[in-house]
Amino acid sequence: MRSSLYTRIVLAYLVSVILGLFIAFYATGLLFSERIWADMKEDLHFVALDIIDTYKMTNGMDINEYLETRVLTRPFYVSLFDAEGSFREFGYRNVKNKRSVAPEAVQEVLAGGVHYSVLKEGGDEGALLGYPMEIDGRTYALFVQPAAPKMAKNIRNAMITALAIELAAGSVFILIGARYLVNPLKLMTRASRRIAKGDFNISLDWRRRRDELGELAASFTEMARELKQLERMRQDFVSNVSHEIQSPLTSIAGFSKVLQQRQMAEEERGEYLRIIETEAQRLSRLSENLLKLASLESEHHPFHPQTYDLDEQLRSVILTMEPIWSAKDLELDLELPPVKAHGDADQLSQVWMNLIGNALKFTPEGGTVRVGLKSGVDKVQVKVRDTGIGISEEDQAHIFERFYKADRSRTSTNGGSGLGLSIVKKIIELHGGTIEVASQPGEGTEFTVTLPHVLHRRRD
Repeated sequence: MRSSLYTRIVLAYLVSVILGLFIAFYATGLLFSERIWADMKEDLHFVALDIIDTYKMTNGMDINEYLETRVLTRPFYVSLFDAEGSFREFGYRNVKNKRSVAPEAVQEVLAGGVHYSVLKEGGDEGALLGYPMEIDGRTYALFVQPAAPKMAKNIRNAMITALAIELAAGSVFILIGARYLVNPLKLMTRASRRIAKGDFNISLDWRRRRDELGELAASFTEMARELKQLERMRQDFVSNVSHEIQSPLTSIAGFSKVLQQRQMAEEERGEYLRIIETEAQRLSRLSENLLKLASLESEHHPFHPQTYDLDEQLRSVILTMEPIWSAKDLELDLELPPVKAHGDADQLSQVWMNLIGNALKFTPEGGTVRVGLKSGVDKVQVKVRDTGIGISEEDQAHIFERFYKADRSRTSTNGGSGLGLSIVKKIIELHGGTIEVASQPGEGTEFTVTLPHVLHRRRD
């Protein structure tokens, strides 16, 4: 049978309290038993001496009458022995478990000594005090004992009763308190089950609680919010990938079917085949980018840093794109002083290919693309600026997200998959750098990449 936290709290409380009471009871007995008996002995001495000294002032009053009328003797049991062994009783004669006086104790007192003893036999704990007393020139033995010979036992019984009541009352309170503690955990358990079923609309608003449970509830709510966002991103990712794959597949399947079903001129056939090839290449690029992004986000992506000439790398990238800027008659403004960089040359080359390629793609004919390189004390900065269509402020906040396309007019033939800038940002972060964008619609866009001189590879 599964034991709930509520049951465990209650049982833990009961066990700890019972053990605590048990230890406290016996520790109290050890600490105060000697004090109790010391006080009892002192009281008995006071009573005995008071009886003897007061009787001396009565000028020979009858001892029987004296002891019967003594108010002080009433809480005690008093016995008087003579030399022949006979005795008389005074005070509480009906004392239960009354202690008998041993002949040896009587002889000790008649001989002029003082006798004190505590009896602990059969559970009976009685204090007995004997004093010699002169009456009409004869020596008697006066013995005094408490009217309640089980005082210590009664005290213990009272303590046990009090502790039992305390245990019962405490158990009721812990039953209520434990439920108060466990209820929030039950709510979080139900909330976790909802999360397991895909429901992330969880809000445990316990801001009034400033204890550990309040902190746990706040963290739990934040976790649910993050999971909801991750789930939304996952759904968007799946939707975008499906859309990006479905479009070229539809084109490939459609044109392939047309080629199989009817006769057509070689020129028309060639056009269809070129479309199929273009869409296949688009699928290939999409697959390559997805694999690249997944690899960059893993812990095992190849990373080979080296020191190389960054200015030469930028020139090489620009030369490979000469057909693009030549066809559009674009002006290139280059400011590339000699600068050494330290990083993975292949990965950074992909960054420049993407940024410069985008600048060339979205700059109209006759426009200008500027690429600048600047070296600081502890950083290297690359700026790529164009005079293209620009990016709105709203789109600037999302351009590094996967599959996000700021230009809604891009088609499958002139646009990418929306993964390029995501890959760029990831590569730069792996190099410990940053990328920023500044743009105005219709005026152009500027990307600024900052890399550290000393490479500190980052891992998310």
